Amino acid sequence: MSVGIMSAASVRFVLNGDYQFMANMTVTGSQQVDAEDNSLLWQGQHCQEILLTPINAEGSFTLCDVTIGVSFHWRRKEDQTFRGSLKLIMENGLVTAINVVPVEDYLTSVISSEMSAKASLELLKAHAVISRSWLLAQIQHKPAEKATNDSVMSDLQPDLGTGDGDETIKWWDRDDHVNYDVCADDHCQRYQGITRASTPTVEQAIQATWGEVLVHGGELCDARFSKSCGGVMEEFENCWQDEHHDYLEARRDGEDETDFPDLTREATAEEWILTSPKAFCNTHDPAILSQVLNDYDQETTDFYRWRVEYTQEQLADLIKRRTGVDYGRIRDLQPVARGTSGRLYKMKIVGEKCSRVIGKELAIRYALSETALYSSAFVVERHDIDADGYPAKFVLRGAGWGHGVGLCQIGAAVMGAKGYNYKQILLHYFVGANIEKKY
Repeated sequence: MSVGIMSAASVRFVLNGDYQFMANMTVTGSQQVDAEDNSLLWQGQHCQEILLTPINAEGSFTLCDVTIGVSFHWRRKEDQTFRGSLKLIMENGLVTAINVVPVEDYLTSVISSEMSAKASLELLKAHAVISRSWLLAQIQHKPAEKATNDSVMSDLQPDLGTGDGDETIKWWDRDDHVNYDVCADDHCQRYQGITRASTPTVEQAIQATWGEVLVHGGELCDARFSKSCGGVMEEFENCWQDEHHDYLEARRDGEDETDFPDLTREATAEEWILTSPKAFCNTHDPAILSQVLNDYDQETTDFYRWRVEYTQEQLADLIKRRTGVDYGRIRDLQPVARGTSGRLYKMKIVGEKCSRVIGKELAIRYALSETALYSSAFVVERHDIDADGYPAKFVLRGAGWGHGVGLCQIGAAVMGAKGYNYKQILLHYFVGANIEKKY
């Protein structure tokens, strides 16, 4: 399989060992490939594609300044090391670096990147199965041919959206990439090669679940996951296209799976969000959280329930820049439609110059943060309202981290700590699914 790692005008990397280029050239050490005249410039020569294959199976390469956390609050750059082959191509006028690697080696890295390599065995097994399921589903559904090369690595693009008068609805999905199977960031699954150290437990989790996938109705499951559902799982159609999956439905993240309130009702959702109900993912246990949260994730200390505050000036400027619409002063942020977890998938921005309904959940999160708000499950408090009805301050009180669909990573970690095995964890989050061995 192939993983798109990064795109840039210039890509620097280090070959940690001997690599072969074409049939008769051995390369090692520091390298740089630049985009020039719609081709790759490398070692003084122009070419359309470069494929570097390790001569030794233990060979690796290090890519410099890889951006991780695209569009998230902890976005940063770091050097990352990978095994397997390195392919470089021209894509949208930039150099794209692609790692060609066996599927199970890819999964070993994914569950060490999405989780911590020190997580419990049952949690790692569960994540191995959902990561494998999602990956194989993407490859299976990938069109045989693409008419145009319109995939952009450097940022998420709208997968589909509709705008009608005073309503703008769009969403972002894990769309097929043209020149590789999946990308390496949260847009698909976190894949950071051998940068995040693996452990014997990770290897054991891969071996124990080798070839296992989630299946429902004879089809591979679209196995979604997020950091914290906030207490109740969200349904697929409230985050992406209007398509219901029976295995991705509302369920309490706790011992009694059916005991949860109707969070589509505004008063009920407000009470839920402003309190801290019991749930698997309602934990502050550092030993459990360290299984799910890598170093940069642990910078986020509040996620089951959180608080964000803006002045009138800050919010008006933020929304203008993030949506491209000048609302003027903001009078209110009004809930229009909530999903099963209390997440807003439609919200009305009431401004001095105009008012508009926006959605779905990620569009709302993008509009209200420099990166992405933790989730769209929030209520709005308006403070110090002037004579014209404009607040001086807005406080957003929210629940959860991410879209809340499918497996709740923190909840799954708590389940593992409580003694649930990986099959019980998976079937808690993917209702009515089966675990099948495909190879």
